[in-house]
Amino acid sequence: MITTEKLYEVFLSSEGICTDSRKLFPGCLFFALKGENFDGNAYAAEALEKGAVAAVVTAGAVSGPGMIEVPDTLTALKELARYHRDHVGGEKRLPVLGLTGTNGKTTTKELVRTALAAGLKVSATEGNLNNEIGVPLSVLSIKPGTDVAVIEMGASHPDDLLPLLAVSDPDYGIITNVGKAHLEGFGSFEGVKRAKGLLYDHIAAKGGTVLLNGDDPILSEMAAARSLEPVLYGVKTQGCTVLPPSPEHPYLRIEKGDRVIQTHLVGSYNAPNVLAAIAAAVLFGVPEEDAIRAIEAYIPSNNRSEMARTERNILIEDFYNANPSSMAAALENFASVEAPLKSVLLGDMRELGPDSVAEHESVIQRLAGMSLDKVFLVGEEFGKALKKTPVPSSWHWFATSDDLAEFLGGNPLEGEVLLVKGSRGIRMEKVLPKL
Repeated sequence: MITTEKLYEVFLSSEGICTDSRKLFPGCLFFALKGENFDGNAYAAEALEKGAVAAVVTAGAVSGPGMIEVPDTLTALKELARYHRDHVGGEKRLPVLGLTGTNGKTTTKELVRTALAAGLKVSATEGNLNNEIGVPLSVLSIKPGTDVAVIEMGASHPDDLLPLLAVSDPDYGIITNVGKAHLEGFGSFEGVKRAKGLLYDHIAAKGGTVLLNGDDPILSEMAAARSLEPVLYGVKTQGCTVLPPSPEHPYLRIEKGDRVIQTHLVGSYNAPNVLAAIAAAVLFGVPEEDAIRAIEAYIPSNNRSEMARTERNILIEDFYNANPSSMAAALENFASVEAPLKSVLLGDMRELGPDSVAEHESVIQRLAGMSLDKVFLVGEEFGKALKKTPVPSSWHWFATSDDLAEFLGGNPLEGEVLLVKGSRGIRMEKVLPKL
């Protein structure tokens, strides 16, 4: 069997890694990964025919010229990524900032990338490639000459972070927050804390540095329990003020000293994410004003905290994902928006296990206390919760986002500010053309 060192030589001669036979490109090194519903070994020969320098395959599954056999292709990918992480910086070891949390991971990662890039050469996770396959691919995408890498890590089960930490081996860390999400996988909120806290454990063992939202008592307690001395940021911690949104100034604005940071993000809940990015930039030597200007120029494009104006309405689009913590933050922010007509279109929150109906009831109770023109709820879990909670007759429930879209086609909304949010599986984006 080939050693990781020899495989690394093949990798260096390639144009990069490919794990999807539909996205093959000449000069790639193809890894034939195997899952419950796919087997990359079946496409190894096709990869070579299309110009791959080699195909890493499962021993005994397929053989021939250009095939590199290994006991397990995913393990080989992770070992190759760790080897690259250790060597890509040359004599000066590359600093890696690891980032995880319940909400705001990808937005914070993009903000950190943007702020650091104001003065440094940065490599960062693309999109949300933050799982057991995505993290190795993110690490292997780091180019020589990079000053710092930012690696996003996701988790929906207790030990999910362990293999990701083993591959990326971060020296610095940010946990954006710890909230109620994936409770079906974690078992409880305490399970979420333990799972996310693995990043702090790793940084503490290395004697590294964490950036900590000093306004967050849960994160502060977790850091103190590990004797970490963090770099602090936070709205209250730094004496900042989040300016109220309005139709004229709908985006997040943060007053920091005599400077007003004017972003293209929606929601006061993004203020800590912005301040985390600025703190990271300053920590790595980027002038604060340069980092702020870069953040002010950043425009989100990932269905998270986006604002859009249509011919009829103003939309706050935040439908990439939803859980009790992010839903509460979004509704709290929406309540502060000043507008004559405000309505919400909310889809189910997924993967909440036995707590699901109670958490959806909590959302309904929060909505009942808000001043809203209309409420549209979508999904089975909201349907169950509505049976237990009396609501005004003006509220509407739909089984699917397609059903809501059809209703809106015949009952259009006009002149409203609308919050659109729901878990990815509900596909709330389907209603956008009707708004």
